[in-house]
Amino acid sequence: MSSVRIFWNQMWAWNGQAKKTLRFILTLGLSPGNQDSISDNKKSRSYSNAQYMGLLMGPALFFILNSFFAPAGMSAEAVAVLAIVAWVATWWITEAIPIPLTSLLPLILFPLMGVMKTGEVSASYGDPLIFLFVGSFMMALAMEKWNLHRRVALGIISFIGTNPNMIILGFMTATAFLSMWISNTATTMMMVPMSLAVTKHIADAIHKHHPGVDTAPGSFPFGTAMMLGTAYAATLGGFGSLIGAPANTILAATVKKLYDVEISFAQWLLFGIPLVAILIPLIWLYLVKIAFPMKVSHLPGGVEVIKKEKQELGKMSFEEAVVLAVFSLVALAWITRSFVLKALIPGIDDTIIALCGASVLFILPARNAAGTILDWDTVKKLPWGILWLFGGGLAIAGGITSSGLDQWIGGQLVNFTEVPLWLTIALIVGVITLLTEFTSNTATATMVYPIVAAGAAALSMDPIILMVAACMGATFAFMSPVAAPPNAIVFATGYLKISTMVRAGIWLNLLGVVFSVIIISYLVPLIFGGML
Repeated sequence: MSSVRIFWNQMWAWNGQAKKTLRFILTLGLSPGNQDSISDNKKSRSYSNAQYMGLLMGPALFFILNSFFAPAGMSAEAVAVLAIVAWVATWWITEAIPIPLTSLLPLILFPLMGVMKTGEVSASYGDPLIFLFVGSFMMALAMEKWNLHRRVALGIISFIGTNPNMIILGFMTATAFLSMWISNTATTMMMVPMSLAVTKHIADAIHKHHPGVDTAPGSFPFGTAMMLGTAYAATLGGFGSLIGAPANTILAATVKKLYDVEISFAQWLLFGIPLVAILIPLIWLYLVKIAFPMKVSHLPGGVEVIKKEKQELGKMSFEEAVVLAVFSLVALAWITRSFVLKALIPGIDDTIIALCGASVLFILPARNAAGTILDWDTVKKLPWGILWLFGGGLAIAGGITSSGLDQWIGGQLVNFTEVPLWLTIALIVGVITLLTEFTSNTATATMVYPIVAAGAAALSMDPIILMVAACMGATFAFMSPVAAPPNAIVFATGYLKISTMVRAGIWLNLLGVVFSVIIISYLVPLIFGGML
């Protein structure tokens, strides 16, 4: 087991965000309020062999492709774009430099290589969907500032009861719901301290009444199922709304960039919420009935920790009520925009609604503290680097289209026109899921969307259908700690072993591929079909 640990310690270097969340948990002290005590300035950057290799390989691939790769039918601009994509993808995968900085390479290289002008490239970094993310994340930060997210989570969990399996379902439901509106990383950071406290309380209660039961971390089925359930629910919940995960927002932005077609917030909800509602119970049943079954059906004092947390929160404050009201109005406006608001205000869109909601929170005064409900010090926590990643992905999509690289890629795929649709979907989801197990899922999704779109056009298929398949592949990665930040966070608690995550996750990965084939074959065409 020590050799396996050493291997995975090396793998942390492949995902900077996983390293950050790991350090967070190790210094957390089971208190969600300790987040600000961790300073990124105190962290020293250390390179792994993979990062050193990627640092050299990226420019080398660019030079080789740009100098010696000249296939028939490919223009010089298309060759340059392919070389730039190889450089960017290499640095994204290995994190040779921070992902946000890598995402600025198209802004530098596209103009220098004559692919696009600087103004044309920079427009991608100011796409409206980027500002949709900004506005929604500002409201999420306001929820976190006034502890509204904890109140919502505790309310859902306390409603469930004292059955150990139902407690896990309560945590998964609360986590999934929150993850639809705030980042899955922030959701997991908030939920893990509570899940740890409940797990330790239940372990103590069982040990008191049944001393022979092993309740140590790594051997306690309830604790293992609780941690994995929290991580999986955060990942799946993010799939439920357009703003729940960066991969969703990037998908919508890429579709808008390539085809000038809008995937609305309400349209994604119509697709995402049923998937979350189906998958959360299925994965819960898998965890508590197959993977980690519990023999105890009732636990003494199983919800005392939750009640204590609710008592500490006290009554809903004025600020919480304001944030809840504003967010509810924004969500209602998102849902009704396409068939109600647009008739009254023709120019309105999801981005304007999000920015208006955030602006209102900056204006309304707080009653229990100085200043307004939302302030700039709070907004500084917004993940600005992800916005550059969005922009970089959209710039690459624009470069692939303007250079004709998409047409060349499509021409190479005509030989696959006889492959059944279900097999094409399975291959896309399976390959991207496998890649996501070792790389940033956001960077992976950003990288593959334009390529998948080009392949779909060559196969005479609706590009949106295969792009949604790529999004699902980037989401359904459950096997390794570095597959997604929620996985890294719960792994750092000590309740999971690498072998446990792999053994439990591999079946969920396979389930994800099968489920994706079914959903994309039947549901996706109903919701997104005919848009192009």
